[in-house]
Amino acid sequence: MCAPLAISIRRFLVLLATVSGAAALVSCAAAVDQRGHLPNPDKLAEIHAGSTTKDEVAKILGTPSSVSVFNNDKSWYYISRRTAQTAFFDPDVLDQQVYIVNFDDQGVVKAVDHKALEDGKEITPVARATPAPGRELSFLEQLIGNLGEFNGSSGGGGSGGGGATNGRNPNDNGKH
Repeated sequence: MCAPLAISIRRFLVLLATVSGAAALVSCAAAVDQRGHLPNPDKLAEIHAGSTTKDEVAKILGTPSSVSVFNNDKSWYYISRRTAQTAFFDPDVLDQQVYIVNFDDQGVVKAVDHKALEDGKEITPVARATPAPGRELSFLEQLIGNLGEFNGSSGGGGSGGGGATNGRNPNDNGKH
């Protein structure tokens, strides 16, 4: 009776180890994320420079991912990006496609451009703070400046005010 029990425990442990190993492998697999929508090449072929209008582009390709801000809506961007992320690491960009539809002043397509991941440039933001207007105070100036804040501004009716103003600020006209 003991031998069959030992075999079934061994099978259970092998099955448990197999399931645990498979779960560990699955948890390390990269999660692929697709953002944006790439226009169908057949639909892009329907866009003709010099004749297709903004309304027609919207009907053919749909609304753009982004619209230019600085040149009065004269460029529409259709952006697609595919990334893969493994566990807690930063995502890796697998593919990126950008179609740019440029319009003239009358709202007619001037050109259709295509940019891929290879056309992108890596930039490093500058880690500086924007200075605020005013004078920088040293630690000692800040400390001395705060000393006056602790005298007589307690709001209570204490006796430390000072003579003719009856404890009020002489520049205060009573309006609050």
